[in-house]
Amino acid sequence: MPTKKTATACLSLGRLKKALLLGGAIAGLGLTTAVQAQDVEVPGNIKWTIPFGVGGGTDVWARFLSPRLSESLPGEPTIMIDNVPGGGSINGANLFAVRAKSDGSDWLGTSASTQYPAMLGDPRVRYDYSDWTPILATPTGGVVYAQPSLGESAETALDALLEQPVKLAAQNPTGVELPVLIALDMLGADVQAVFGMRSRGEGRLAFERGEADIDFQTTSAYLSNVEPLVKAGKAVPLFSLGVLNDEGKIVRDPAFPGLPTFNEVYQARHGEEPSGNEYEAFRKFFASGYALQKLIMVPKDTPQALIETYRQAARDFVHTKAFKKAADAQLGPYTPVIGDTVQRHLDDAMSIDDATRDWLESEHGAKI
Repeated sequence: MPTKKTATACLSLGRLKKALLLGGAIAGLGLTTAVQAQDVEVPGNIKWTIPFGVGGGTDVWARFLSPRLSESLPGEPTIMIDNVPGGGSINGANLFAVRAKSDGSDWLGTSASTQYPAMLGDPRVRYDYSDWTPILATPTGGVVYAQPSLGESAETALDALLEQPVKLAAQNPTGVELPVLIALDMLGADVQAVFGMRSRGEGRLAFERGEADIDFQTTSAYLSNVEPLVKAGKAVPLFSLGVLNDEGKIVRDPAFPGLPTFNEVYQARHGEEPSGNEYEAFRKFFASGYALQKLIMVPKDTPQALIETYRQAARDFVHTKAFKKAADAQLGPYTPVIGDTVQRHLDDAMSIDDATRDWLESEHGAKI
């Protein structure tokens, strides 16, 4: 579905504008190029493949960003959302991998359920993230919480959590709950995951019915559906996953500044920072599924001038007051990450060494 534009904007389709681009460091040579002006032709029509159905989280995210990106780009191109659902996003990503053109007219929107199968070696995956270049990433966070019957405070609930088996209603061992399950394993919890939920919303309802002892929700769902439970004394927040700063360190989530991160809870309980294969698995799946939860990707052979133009278009609006106000309800209090920072974090997150993969398969059961 094309992004709706005003009549004035429609008349400008196909118009060329000059974009002034700064030369960057030449990779591998350590030399700096001269500042040059380049003529950048932004395609009049951009097809943005969303490998999920209409109305899902990634679709809503794309439709929220697309008009802002269009208005910020030279020529105000029409951005057409192309929903290709199936396979938990694998089908659409596979099609993009073989069909996308490298002239800037094809974008892909990915999410955690696109990243995780690639990291775990799902045999259905026919795409490779090294073939794509990121334009923008939007982070999210999440909170683990417990039944008040375990304890009225986070400390007492955690104490009880570590002394008895507890149930968590989850979707599958390799879904969005994966880093949460790893974190709970590292804390020493005996989690009896009940798989088969169709969504995190179903998991929350199981918690509300008393069928699960603990639960986890991402930021938007937690703020809208769980905070009322906390205020009513029906849920006790334990910890957040945190967020990544530019240096790649996990810090407190701006949406939950009063909640400790998993790292803080682990250190308080064990007297040392988390480490080892287990923590590497947590850190990488947290980064790819939460810190970089939704990504705009283009084929890596897309001209660098266009890539920089797309990134600059995003920079032009993400720090404005109007965007932050509108985004707060849609994305939470998180600023989209743009350009080389995304690439650096993505390269790190998507690389799973053999020792970490072996631990995932043998200890956690995360095998496709």
